[in-house]
Amino acid sequence: MEHGKFVVSSMVKAQSKERLAILEVAHMMSVPMSLVAVLNMKVPDAIWQGGNNTPLSASEILAVVRPNGGGDAENLQRILRLLTTYDIFDEQLNSKGERKYSLSDVGKTLIADADGLSYAAYVLQHHQEALMRAWALVGEAVEDPTVEPFEKANGESAVAYYIKRADVMSLIYSSLAGMSVPFMREMLENYDGFQGVETLADVGGNSGVCLNMIMNKYPNIRKGINYDFPAMVSSAPEFPDITHIGGDALQSVPAGDAIFMKWIFLAWTDEECKKTLQNCYKALPVDGKLIVCEPVLPELTDESQRTRALLGGDIFIMTMYRTKGKHRTEEQFKQLGASTGFFRFRAFYIDPYLAVLEFQK
Repeated sequence: MEHGKFVVSSMVKAQSKERLAILEVAHMMSVPMSLVAVLNMKVPDAIWQGGNNTPLSASEILAVVRPNGGGDAENLQRILRLLTTYDIFDEQLNSKGERKYSLSDVGKTLIADADGLSYAAYVLQHHQEALMRAWALVGEAVEDPTVEPFEKANGESAVAYYIKRADVMSLIYSSLAGMSVPFMREMLENYDGFQGVETLADVGGNSGVCLNMIMNKYPNIRKGINYDFPAMVSSAPEFPDITHIGGDALQSVPAGDAIFMKWIFLAWTDEECKKTLQNCYKALPVDGKLIVCEPVLPELTDESQRTRALLGGDIFIMTMYRTKGKHRTEEQFKQLGASTGFFRFRAFYIDPYLAVLEFQK
């Protein structure tokens, strides 16, 4: 062995590469749980310090997040080194062997922006204790798809669990806003399908934040309807010209010149999607438009970061919300629309995760 290097035959090297790949996957849980740990300790905020992104050692970070003392700097450094390999932090190693850490561009997404939004809440929401219990039962979705692993682990569905807990709902609101608002900004810069719309219904609109963004961009929309489960809209903030209405899209949807839906179909079976599409078709006028924002799977499976993110999200849905809810391909969405009368279909790929899908009468 040379200093810092292993000298091996080509055959052993090939086998070692395969073993390393399996070991990386076997240890994968270390990554999200380490990320959750540093978020709970407010490490990114300690490094950011008013936007300066100051490189700090583990000891210096602890001095900020634990001003009264305590904490193990060596163990924190071990966590930071791992997350550096996933481009959350940048590491600097000085001549004395001291390691200092700053936020990478990826890590900066965990810092609240001018609107108080970040992806930190999304990470934390996805790793709550109740969800972690469900992951141990992910195989149950194969063995028995009639009940979600989350329900088997917690005795009730995810939605029923959430709405009983104000702290969880608050985290969900922050999580959805942190994910949705950046996408909405991107969408509104690159998609003009809301022109000519006077009444817009946001089905599954949660707090109404996204609908308000659309209406601010398009003053031609004079009336907005934020439609979601009663428990979801009961604490939604007030916005100008937006009415919050409680209901169930599987039963009916409010009428509008256009209907907007985002991140909804992935939690439904094909039959439920068809039922909602039929309800939308009935609620829309002649030439009315349904605008859907959903993850869209590629037809062919590859090893790209995008495909991994989409398929990882697909398994999350299967485990937590609906065993037969799923991410779909563009062709699957097109066929669902055609089966319910929407024969005009277009897809716009303006974001690496969510696509904009138009269903028009």
